[in-house]
This record gives sequence, C-alpha cells and structure tokens, in this order.
Amino acid sequence: MRASRLVTLLLLLQNRGRLTARQLADELEVSVRTVYRDVEALAAAGIPLYGEAGHAGGYRLVDGYRTRLTGLTADEAQAAFLAALPGTAAELGLGEALATARLKLRAALPAELRAHADRIQERFLLDAPGWYGDADRTPHLTAVADAVWARRALLLRYRRWRAPEEISRRVEPYGLVLKAGRWYLVAGGPSGIRTYRVDQILELTCLGEEFTLPPGFSLPAYWTAHLADFHSRLHTGHALVRLTPEGARRLGVPPEGAWTRARIPIESLDHAHGEFLRLGTDVEVLEPPELRTRLAATARTLAARYAG
Repeated sequence: MRASRLVTLLLLLQNRGRLTARQLADELEVSVRTVYRDVEALAAAGIPLYGEAGHAGGYRLVDGYRTRLTGLTADEAQAAFLAALPGTAAELGLGEALATARLKLRAALPAELRAHADRIQERFLLDAPGWYGDADRTPHLTAVADAVWARRALLLRYRRWRAPEEISRRVEPYGLVLKAGRWYLVAGGPSGIRTYRVDQILELTCLGEEFTLPPGFSLPAYWTAHLADFHSRLHTGHALVRLTPEGARRLGVPPEGAWTRARIPIESLDHAHGEFLRLGTDVEVLEPPELRTRLAATARTLAARYAG
C-alpha cells in the first residue's frame, strides 16, 4: 500500500510541479506527518526532490527529472479503457485505479500532449444516462464483473417480465454491456446465450466453476446481432396518421402542407396509444381502427374529467 502511495506522490509532483505538504496530504488522503515520512523515503531512494520554505513553498522535483515508473497494473489497464466514463469505472470498483491510471498516463506524455489532454478533460464530458428517472440500482454489478473477468459460473435469482416472474438459473457470464445508462449481462445458460438486466438480479451466488467461451464468440458481434433482432421485433405493425406541421416535425416526417399523411411503424397498440397521446392535437390516427377507438375513448375521458 505504501509503495503505491509513494509512486502516486512522485507522479503528482511530476504532473503538477510544486505542491505543499498539505496539498499532497489531501490528494493522498493521509496526514501531513505521513507526507513528510514519504518524502524522506523518496529522497533516500535517490529521487531528486527538495522542499522550499515560506508562503509560496512546497515540494518539487529537480527541473528536467521525469520518472520512467509509469507501467500500469492490471486494474489500472482495465480502468484506462473506461477513462471516458469515470462513473462507470466507479460502478465496477475501479474508481481509485482509474485515478492512478490517469496520473500515470499523463506523466508518460510529452509536455505538449499533456497540455492537450488537459484541454480535453476541461472541455468535454460524457454523461451517458438519460435525464429522466433515477439511475438503476445495481448492487450485484461488482460481483458480476468479477465473475466475467474470472470466467466463473453464477447462480442467479432473477426477475423477468413474463411468468414465472422469478427464476433461478445457472449461467456462464460472457460479458457486460452498458447501454443508455443500464447494465446488461450476456451469459450462456440452459437455453443458449441470453441477455439479463443486472438491476433485475435479485440474488447472486458465485459457484467457483470455471468455464470457457464458446468457439468464435465475440461480445461486440453478439450485441450487434442482439440489437438488430430487438429492433426487428420491436415494430410489428403500422399506423396511418394525419399530422400537423408540428406533429410531422416531432416525428421526423417531411411536412406536406397543413396536414401530412404518413404510415408510422408501431411496437404495439399499448405503446402506440401512449406515444400518440403525447402529440396531443398534432396527430389524428386513421388506422388501425382499434387504436383510433382507444384514443377516442381516452379523449372523451379526459374531456369529461376536465369539464368541471
């Protein structure tokens, strides 16, 4: 633990220049006295650093000195691939490793590229989840990620949308996918390869049984095919509608005048009912008759409710 802290202290000085003992203590989450001892240990090991007294003082490295101790650990290497998503790294238990990896990566860059990296960090931020709704609670995410990494089988108690709503299943976790702020587990099981929402895992037991991936399995290729299949099953019908210019704009349909007729793919009557209600008076559903009847009944109910 102390060796890692000494490396971090050295990289902080290399990256930022002069830092006071208090600043180093705050960064390392240790006492100032511990910083004094660590600085003495680095000096005894031959690291050319020195301290300056006074209001503008602090510790710094001799000008021109750069450590070559920038090799990444296994956890840091994993975290580096998630550098654009610090929240994601934290969810997987790699937040501290990511912070150290960034220090090491920055220390390894020439001054010009280091300044460029700083500008990127200052000006760009990726926040993947949507605006509405709280983030899904995924208490079992770290355990699932560990099983994926170690290639160990899991026993899941899982909640699904169709009956029976709760199932127990032995699975072999092949990979994790983060889609629109939600984690999905791709795993092999008795019915082949399936996708499970991690936030719907109710209970998890690591079985300790090792497994091997099926020959030729590719997580990106599987996920691409899974999405294509999902979208092919998503829109199973169509609705014929009339749209105002505003309605056409909101649905991405080229307007043709005061009213535009368009055939819109729909997932189901229930889903279409809710989606078209959001358009209010900017849409009139002509077909299918069942959808038109349901919308008319909802409109009558709303009119009666607000009449008083």
